[in-house]
Amino acid sequence: MAESLPEHDRILQEIESTDTACVGPTLRSVYDDQPNAHQRFMEKLDACIRNHDREIEKMCNFHHQGFVDAITELLKVRADAEKLKVQVTDTNRRLQDAGKEVIAQTEEIIRCRVQQRNITTVVEKLQLCLPVLEMYSKLKEQMNVKRYYSALKTMEQLENLYLPRVSQYRFCQIMIENLPKLREEIKEISMSDLKDFLESIRKHSDRIGETAMKQAQQQKTFSTALQKQNNLNYGRNMHLGRSRILESKNEITLKRMFEDDDEHEEEVLTAQDLVDFSPVYRCLHIYSVLGDGEIFENYYRKQRRKQARLVLQPQSSMHETVEGYRRYFSQIVGFFVVEDHILHVTQGLVTRTYTDELWNMALSKIIAVLRTHSSYCSDPDLVLELKNLIVVFADTLQGYGFPVNRLFDLLFEIRDQYNETLLKKWSGLFRDIFEADNYSPIPVANEEEYKIVISKFPFQDPELDKQSFPKKLPMSQSVPQIYIQVKEFIYASLKFSESLHRSSTEIDDMLRKSTNLLLTRTLSSCLQNLIKKPHIGLTELVQIIINTTHLEQACKYLEDFISNITNISQVSVHTARLYGLSTFKDARHAAEGEIYTKLNQKIDEFIQIADYDWTMSESDGRASGYLMDLINFLRSTFQVFTHLPNNNNDHAAMSGKVAQTACMSACQHLSTSLMQMLLDSELKQISMGAIQQFNLDVIQCELFASSEPVPGFQGDTLQLAFIDLRQLLDLFMVWDWSTYLADYGQATSKYLRVNPSTALTLLEK
Repeated sequence: MAESLPEHDRILQEIESTDTACVGPTLRSVYDDQPNAHQRFMEKLDACIRNHDREIEKMCNFHHQGFVDAITELLKVRADAEKLKVQVTDTNRRLQDAGKEVIAQTEEIIRCRVQQRNITTVVEKLQLCLPVLEMYSKLKEQMNVKRYYSALKTMEQLENLYLPRVSQYRFCQIMIENLPKLREEIKEISMSDLKDFLESIRKHSDRIGETAMKQAQQQKTFSTALQKQNNLNYGRNMHLGRSRILESKNEITLKRMFEDDDEHEEEVLTAQDLVDFSPVYRCLHIYSVLGDGEIFENYYRKQRRKQARLVLQPQSSMHETVEGYRRYFSQIVGFFVVEDHILHVTQGLVTRTYTDELWNMALSKIIAVLRTHSSYCSDPDLVLELKNLIVVFADTLQGYGFPVNRLFDLLFEIRDQYNETLLKKWSGLFRDIFEADNYSPIPVANEEEYKIVISKFPFQDPELDKQSFPKKLPMSQSVPQIYIQVKEFIYASLKFSESLHRSSTEIDDMLRKSTNLLLTRTLSSCLQNLIKKPHIGLTELVQIIINTTHLEQACKYLEDFISNITNISQVSVHTARLYGLSTFKDARHAAEGEIYTKLNQKIDEFIQIADYDWTMSESDGRASGYLMDLINFLRSTFQVFTHLPNNNNDHAAMSGKVAQTACMSACQHLSTSLMQMLLDSELKQISMGAIQQFNLDVIQCELFASSEPVPGFQGDTLQLAFIDLRQLLDLFMVWDWSTYLADYGQATSKYLRVNPSTALTLLEK
């Protein structure tokens, strides 16, 4: 018990000294002690409280008098406080009444100051916002007037300079949200303008190309006229009179060209004059500003490639007229003129590599198209115009820096085709000339007519010149006409060779090759066909031989003609020769062979009308009528050969040889035909009277052979054609079989040419 009391004192001290919120643990210790500790603690607590009450009472008693004095003092002060309150209230009332106007004025001042501050703030904010609004208004105005590049610049200024200053305002947020939409709108509008531009240049490319080609042609014509003016003596040797006319024409033409050049000097149009390129520039700038320049370049190139494919696709009927080719070339030139312009006025949109690649693709397509369509051309004039268009086309694009060597190589292919069309045309001309010819010597009644013929054909014959008028030239009318047409062919071939940027030597070589083709193929074929025609008789064949001889002699003049127009000497090692000599020789040989054939056919016709009575008892005493007619025909025919050319020894020898060969061939064929008549298998029986009659006919043949129908045979050479018949008939007429059998096989036999089988066959009959 005694031990617990000090513990209770300690707990009470802790309670008094500890914060009220922390007495919980202390009180818990009271209940944790021995039983009845709580009661003892309460008792101890009550004792402590009584002690404190006694201390408080002592303290109150000690201070009571001071408290009473203070209350008394306070009561005294109350009356003064009431007076003071009344005075303060009155003063406050009077002060309130006096301050009401001041308060009103002060509030008015405060309100004005606030308004002034607000106005200042608004002005400051408006000064920040007004440039933004002005720029946005400017942007809208630029959009309305389609100044899209300037609008983009304005947007850039708005975003980078103006809008960041006033970004806290809602209208600025609206602007910021609208700017990307405006950019897209500008892109769409500019792209639409570009598409309109692409469609426009597609429609106007032919006009652009036509203008460019016309300018290139005018420039080339002007240069050519200057060159001709400086070389007026070119080709005078052959045609002096003609050159004088050409000289005067050249002067007039050159003068007119100078005048036209002065008149139209200010009318030269370019691609930029014909097409507005601003949509391209604008679209390029817009996409570059927006950072999509590469997208624009790819789109532009893709669309232009598509247009290139469309331009390079020809119409199916292009080959029918020159206008089809001209339109095709104009569109292509227009396309590449536009690309060249874009190349030089923009940076990066079109590069030289791109244009070269596009041109190489186009060139391959153009060459393929021209190869195909030119092959359909059968008119040489159309082919020539096509060549001129290709030259102008190539010169035009070459002036813009595009390589065109492959086009000139193509022209050499077309030149071969042009020559083929010329050969076909001249084949028809030659046929018409041959059809219209009367195949008789040209009659000239006076000197004027003679000069007209000589001006067309280089004919020289001193012996004929000595004869008086009227007289006849040995060739027929077709000879000068053929000669003129050959020269016209050379001129036509020369037209294609012009402007091909080739040397005179190459042009000379081309002319000679094409002329050789004309002579060796076309003219030769026409002559061969003419000779084979059934209505061509022996007289016409003889005249054809004469004509070919004179045409052969004229070949050297054709070579001189080519040399004069190309200004290339014939002594040059590179100069080809004309093959007309072999052509006309072949034609003569064919004509001679046809003469032999027709003679034999005529003999066969006479033989077919022979009407022997193979059973007659004795002969009529005279030759058969058909045979006499045949001999008379042969005599008159061989007289025609006296008209063959013999103005020199060579021609005389040739003339005699043709006549002798024809005569020998006729006699041999006649002898063979008569022999076949005797040995005909259908003939079963022959009387001696018939043998005698047949012998009379053979005698007439021998007399014809011995009469020398054609001069030049030695001895009895011609009679030997009938030796087989003669020995066979003598054997049967004399009936000298013993001699035939005795001398058979000996070189000195009287019947050496009689074949035993032939004799046996006739003997059986």
